[in-house]
Amino acid sequence: MARCEACGNDYEDTFVVVMNGSEHEFDSFECAIQKLAPTCRRCSCRVIGHGVQHGEAIYCSAHCARESGLSGLTDHI
Repeated sequence: MARCEACGNDYEDTFVVVMNGSEHEFDSFECAIQKLAPTCRRCSCRVIGHGVQHGEAIYCSAHCARESGLSGLTDHI
């Protein structure tokens, strides 16, 4: 059995995600998202879709970027 690195669950059907050359083992997509997905700079939700980025700042949407004072960013469709 392998152990999920997010929740610690011992599970026989874990899966590995390779991100930036590092391997991460999880028992669910929920745990993988909580551990690996970036967080919106404004509302703190996990960015699961495309989101938008300005420099190092990541936002879940162009709306959150605008609410943070940025302009010119559009959602990826």
